[in-house]
Amino acid sequence: MWALASMLLAGPVRAAIPNAMLRGMPSLPKIPVPERSFTSPNGTVLPPITTIYYFDQLIDHNNPDLGTFQQRYWMNWEFYEPGGPIILTTPGEGPGNGSEALITNDTINGLIAQQQNGAVISIEHRFFGYSNPYDNLTSQSLALLTIQQAIDDLEYFANTADLPMPGGDAVKPGQAPWILTGGSYAGALTSWTMVNKPGLFWAAHASSGVVEAITDYYEYFTPVREYMPQNCSSDVEAVIAHLDELYAANDTAGIQTLKEAFGLGDVVHVDDFAAAIQNNLFDWQDLQPDVGPGAMFFQFCDALEVKNGVSAGPEGWGLEHAIYSWGNFWNTTYYKYMCGSVDAETCFGTYNTSQPVWTDVTVNNANRSWFWMVCNQVGWYQVGPPEGQPAIVSRILQPIYTERQCVNMFPQAFAYPPQPTTTQTDTMYAGWNINVPRLFFANGLRDPWRESTVSADGLNKPNNPSMPIYQGDGFHCSDMDTKNGIVDPTVAAVQKAGLRYMKEWLAEWTPST
Repeated sequence: MWALASMLLAGPVRAAIPNAMLRGMPSLPKIPVPERSFTSPNGTVLPPITTIYYFDQLIDHNNPDLGTFQQRYWMNWEFYEPGGPIILTTPGEGPGNGSEALITNDTINGLIAQQQNGAVISIEHRFFGYSNPYDNLTSQSLALLTIQQAIDDLEYFANTADLPMPGGDAVKPGQAPWILTGGSYAGALTSWTMVNKPGLFWAAHASSGVVEAITDYYEYFTPVREYMPQNCSSDVEAVIAHLDELYAANDTAGIQTLKEAFGLGDVVHVDDFAAAIQNNLFDWQDLQPDVGPGAMFFQFCDALEVKNGVSAGPEGWGLEHAIYSWGNFWNTTYYKYMCGSVDAETCFGTYNTSQPVWTDVTVNNANRSWFWMVCNQVGWYQVGPPEGQPAIVSRILQPIYTERQCVNMFPQAFAYPPQPTTTQTDTMYAGWNINVPRLFFANGLRDPWRESTVSADGLNKPNNPSMPIYQGDGFHCSDMDTKNGIVDPTVAAVQKAGLRYMKEWLAEWTPST
């Protein structure tokens, strides 16, 4: 789930964390925060959507005596009328500020609110942004960052919060219908919550929900290879096969020559080099239906495949030209894009455990918090495929590559590389076996996270009116962004289906208190 955009790395230099996998976090695409003002149906001017509200959340739901912390949330009730639903979402593994579009009709959440006269809340996930039980991100503090604690947060908020809108103290579940929504990891959290807290939320909508935790997640690159230009994938496969052959033969001189072609001769370890060039594939996750040919991924493929104004055929130009052109792209464009003026080993090396990336425990560090969840519960290690399958990512990269970095970042918690408890996670929260009523799944055919969703190849999960599963031609969480439905009719069809089911399900709701 390195889902949603490659955006969480601080500043213009992408490699603030050398682990390339964190570029593919299952995060939400960044949707610009609208600058317009908002009014309620009766014409009352509402607070700016950037207004931060605070909720006294339990530090530990298993030990309420520990007290509470200030959990941040944002709310918009421009469409709300008494009797309408409360729509609860979370930006997931990122800060809540900057994601305020989630509570507007620029997203599916706001479209549901607009259709159903509802209000939308975005609540910051514990240990992300400034919603932290403690003032640090040490292993000891992060012990309270678990899927279950996050689910319990949603339950406690729904049952306890007095909302800032008029009448907001009388819309608890049972008094008003609550809808849980989310995309990517937050989409998985939506599904997992519906399993774990049956009856709390009347209905739910999960966009690109990565419901199945997977340790060896080589399938991340399957949709990328399937839908990227075939000449580009052919040449990438040729270079990766060459690298893996050099590695198998222990040809250190050949590996050094290849590294130098990319301007990465100073990267000491071959696995770090393999991970560095993996970054070009993670740019696929930045794509959406409205993204044009200037996107970095397409710049990369054009650099490989257009020679003297002529594009290669499906077989590509072959290994020699692929090494030259891919390397040239790194030397002229991509290295600066990734590293700025930082040297290659500092930018991509993962063996120097004294680097601040491993030791900085200050709050509002989404990469560190997310890495904790990865190392412990969800995995999703984006690695090379098994032998016999086409490879656009080196087989040098295996789960141990990232598991070793778990020790780098959390030496107090891990004495040796840990294996995440993905089987336990999938057992507890159903994973692909999810079967609950009034849960709508929206997925994208070109989403690199597709294979951990209920639309995974070969899963053949039935689409039925109780738990509908719709898939458009979109990318990661494409249906969440209203404008994607304008440019892609298949995404529009998914959005319309979600809205139709929400309308039907809400018509069936009756108060219980």
